[in-house]
Amino acid sequence: MGFTGFGEDAVEFYDGLLADNSKAYWSDRKAVYEGQIREPMQALLTALEPEFGAGKIFRPYRDVRFAKDKTPFKTAQGAYVEASPSVGWYVQVSAPGVRVGAGWFDAGSDRLARIREAIADDRTGPRLVRLVRRLERAGFEVGGERLKTSPRGYAADHPRIELLRHKHLTLGRSYGFEPVIHSPDLLDRVREDWAAMAPLVRWAGAAAAE
Repeated sequence: MGFTGFGEDAVEFYDGLLADNSKAYWSDRKAVYEGQIREPMQALLTALEPEFGAGKIFRPYRDVRFAKDKTPFKTAQGAYVEASPSVGWYVQVSAPGVRVGAGWFDAGSDRLARIREAIADDRTGPRLVRLVRRLERAGFEVGGERLKTSPRGYAADHPRIELLRHKHLTLGRSYGFEPVIHSPDLLDRVREDWAAMAPLVRWAGAAAAE
């Protein structure tokens, strides 16, 4: 089946899960999860695959073996297309609605060091600045974990110090509860936004490469 949008009860499903993250809640509403969330997410990835590559849907179950929080289920259904290690596009549905993003998500120490070198380099860093500013003007928001101080080896007055502080850097946009999230038109919205963020993905992939 082609993508027709997330089900009308998809957001409500996660509202309820926030209030009652239990196996009983999940079992009672498993048909909603499968038919209105997981299956549409797979259809969305399948439709986007020719342009962006194969994606994967994240498991809905939390790994609670070493966690203090023992709630069993994730409160969002995410999916990811990896363009290169730790770099790619993201889409999720949760209680706040649908959100898309792209960037580098978990670069690891070696790749993060190479990315920071590319940010600091006057030949490659200014291009990232232009990419981020262009996306911000288009309505995307900058996110990702950041250091509170300067990374080791970089001066606090470096002209790109704000970017250098990022351990992860993402640009994203929320569609919230807009009616489009329940319609086939969402596919075009995600495709357009992922395409707009593709230069960022390519920059990060080249910067992180060995």
